[in-house]
Amino acid sequence: MVKTRTWVIIIVLLLAVSLGLTLWLWSRPRGDVVNIYQDGELVRTIDLSLVTKEESFDLESDYGRNTILLEPGRIRVSDADCPDKVCVDSGWLTGAAPIVCLPHRLVIEFAGGRGNIDAVTG
Repeated sequence: MVKTRTWVIIIVLLLAVSLGLTLWLWSRPRGDVVNIYQDGELVRTIDLSLVTKEESFDLESDYGRNTILLEPGRIRVSDADCPDKVCVDSGWLTGAAPIVCLPHRLVIEFAGGRGNIDAVTG
């Protein structure tokens, strides 16, 4: 039978390895470059680490208009003329999922495919 002391050592080692992996994953460079695709075509690449003040711009196409808002280190769709406004409700872009506006065939994602979607076509 394994002694209590051995179990304590095993648990402490597992916790230390878990903590080390967590810190390593969080400290890796996140990559602040985003790609904006319209109808499957790359229309703009933005390095969010270079954004120093709030700014916005409109993307217009045959499908409609989206207003993109930039702030230091982040990006979102602040307005759109599509009927459901899911892209506006998506909020700020995170690594978990891209911002997608299906009616306008717009995708905003981190470079390198962090959102795992390259384009939306219909």
